[in-house]
Formats: sequence, structure tokens, C-alpha cells
Amino acid sequence: MGKIVFGVDIGGTTVKLGMFDEQGTVLDKWEIPTRTEEQGSFILGDVAKSIEAKISGGGYAKEDVLGIGVGAPGPVDEAGNIGGAVNLGWGNLNIVDALEPLAGVPVKAGNDANVAALGEMWKGGGKGCQDMVAVTLGTGVGGGIIVNGMLVSGFNGSGGEIGHMQVEEEETGSCNCGLKGCLEQYASATGVVRLAKRRLEKDQAPSSLRELGELTCKDVWDAVKAGDAVAIEVAERFGYYLGKGLAAVACVTNPEAFVIGGGVSKAGEILFDYIVPTYQRLVFPGSRNARFLLAKLGNDAGIYGAAKLVLQ
Repeated sequence: MGKIVFGVDIGGTTVKLGMFDEQGTVLDKWEIPTRTEEQGSFILGDVAKSIEAKISGGGYAKEDVLGIGVGAPGPVDEAGNIGGAVNLGWGNLNIVDALEPLAGVPVKAGNDANVAALGEMWKGGGKGCQDMVAVTLGTGVGGGIIVNGMLVSGFNGSGGEIGHMQVEEEETGSCNCGLKGCLEQYASATGVVRLAKRRLEKDQAPSSLRELGELTCKDVWDAVKAGDAVAIEVAERFGYYLGKGLAAVACVTNPEAFVIGGGVSKAGEILFDYIVPTYQRLVFPGSRNARFLLAKLGNDAGIYGAAKLVLQ
């Protein structure tokens, strides 16, 4: 029986866990509820108990476990310190110091978006790329930067926060982070809806979007695919802001590829029709040929990447 490693992706509602062999084959995956009460004090204990049950239930010993990798929603530095995770109830915490005594095996930790990027590089849309940027377009915009096969987490774990690049100086509304004009305000799922509502208020141009009640990001992209002129204008604004932001990122990191994931990516490769033209117009020529790829691991990217944290 070979060595095993565990990947843990802690979310606000559920904790996703996976058991892998050293080659990255998933042997088992499961979820447990995230108990956020009492400042999230139960979360890591629940993780340790769940993994303990898998170890003993699978006939393994602690000596067979190379370690546990953890992705968490907040800035996490190289030592495992997280500077707070609001949706978990955590303040400042060292994940490694807290979990290792409970689990009895080595632990490594990272930011969830960064860790998901590592997963996509290892076994997903960016497989084979050693220099890539993963972009997660969900409720917000997350990023993970990988250079020479290694995550760039920065001084205190805040590296890769591409969603909070300023891409619009004239913005009057505030982002969730408190700044104004962040990429997240235009390229996230909520950002696309926001752009659409602004466009619909601008004039009375006919659009199928006007006939819908609670507008969603999927509605906008479905309308784009159907040739709706107003929706296409929205897609062009989305692509302008995201292309502009990624061109700036490329000037720093020179990636081989951008891997686009998150809920917005379900629209498919049509996204690239709107992102790539602005990207290529604004980027430094040396990065103009970066590939744009769709993420492949979906909600499993975090557990794969967390496992890879231990194996790299």
C-alpha cells in the first residue's frame, strides 16, 4: 500500500476533502458541513476527525500519510498564517499550528484561489504549464499566479488578488473591498449583471434581457449567444475590463496561459472572443501569444491543489 495525501478546501458552507495517491489519482472525495459557529472553532477539529476516519477505514496508518494540504478563503502566508476569514468566523490564525496537533501529520496551507490555481496547473486546464495565471470568475474575481511551477503568494499571502486591480478610474460605486473601480465590479458574475443593468438603464434599446425578472449572468451570456445587440455590448465591456486587467498581469508574470474558471466560465469559449482582442491590443508584445484556456476541474480544483501543496 503506497503513500497518500489529503487535500482540503474550506468553504463557507461545506468543506471539500479528497484523498490522493502520490501521482495525483483521487482515491476518495467527500464533503462535511462547515461549522462556522463560535468563530469557526470547530472547523479544523472536524477536518481532523473526518480524515482520521478515512485513514483507519481505508486500512492506512498515520505513517502512510505524507500530509494534509489546506486551502482557505483569505490571505495565507508561507507559514500558514491566515489574516482572518470573515465567512468562517476566523480572526488571525495559524492553520498549520492549529491542525497539525489534531491530525498528527504534516500540514501545509494556502489561499483557496491560489491553491485552486495549483490544482488546475497539475491536473486541470493548465496541465503542462509551468507559468500560468488562473482566473476564477464567480461571485467575485480570484486569481492564482504560478511561476516556474510554484505559487506566488506574496509577502503576507495577498499575492494574486487580481480582482482588486483598479481598471476604471471613473467608478463611483464601491467594491466589497472598499476600493472603487476594481476588476471584480465588472468581470465577476455579479459584475456582469451590474454592467447589464447599467446598459439597460441607459436607453430603451430593444433587448430580450428586458423581458426577464431577476437577471443572471447566465441570462446575459445566453443572450449574447443568441445575437442580442445590447447583451453583446455588455460582453464587450466585460471583455474590455478583463482584457485590460490581464494585460497588466501579463506584463509582470509573462504567463504561458490564462486558465479561466468559476461560474462565469460555464459560458464557454465565447468569453475569449471578448477578452482576447483587448488583451492583445494592450499587452506587451512578449506576452501577446499567451493561450486562453478553460478550467477543467470545477469545484475539485481546490482539493487537487491542496494535495499538490504537500507534494511539491
